[in-house]
Amino acid sequence: MERFGGDAASMATPVQQRANEAWRVYQYYLDKTTPHSVNRWIGTLVITGIYCLRVFYVQGFYIISYALGIYVLNLLIGFLSPLVDPELDSSDGPMLPTKGSDEFKPFIRRLPEFKFWYSMTKAFCIAFVMTFFSFFDIPVFWPILLCYWIVLFVLTMRRQIAHMMKYKYIPFNLGKQKYGGKKASGSSSSHAD
Repeated sequence: MERFGGDAASMATPVQQRANEAWRVYQYYLDKTTPHSVNRWIGTLVITGIYCLRVFYVQGFYIISYALGIYVLNLLIGFLSPLVDPELDSSDGPMLPTKGSDEFKPFIRRLPEFKFWYSMTKAFCIAFVMTFFSFFDIPVFWPILLCYWIVLFVLTMRRQIAHMMKYKYIPFNLGKQKYGGKKASGSSSSHAD
């Protein structure tokens, strides 16, 4: 009867232990990519290019591409939106400054950059794998889907930009602001002989 009082790890099957170990290794390497945002995005662009070449080569899977486009648009909206929407929440929590005299509060995204990258990369990988199964290739007239997605993108971005302008926030880090102050006199002095 030691089975019920034993350690949870000892009760796991060898397959579960291997899966847990593989997950830990995967998470370890995923965590190591966190500070390398440029390299991560380059990798995602490569994966996106491979997916686009696959769809172009096969001349199909337009429904998967449309669903992927809708998903990426949804991720983009989360990436551009503040954590606390000033339109919906009037609490005492961190709010975006609306006037010049308001205290500066940093922009906190609803969907952080790492999760945005990870979800987008995972979506392209899953969509790529789906292109190898013919039952996902539903015949559709793709120009209609493309036009509908473009209209959806334009309307959604127009609404998001209007929201940004109304509440005066920019969801991008433009770097540390540089001020033109006094120059060091010692470094620019010339020696007259």
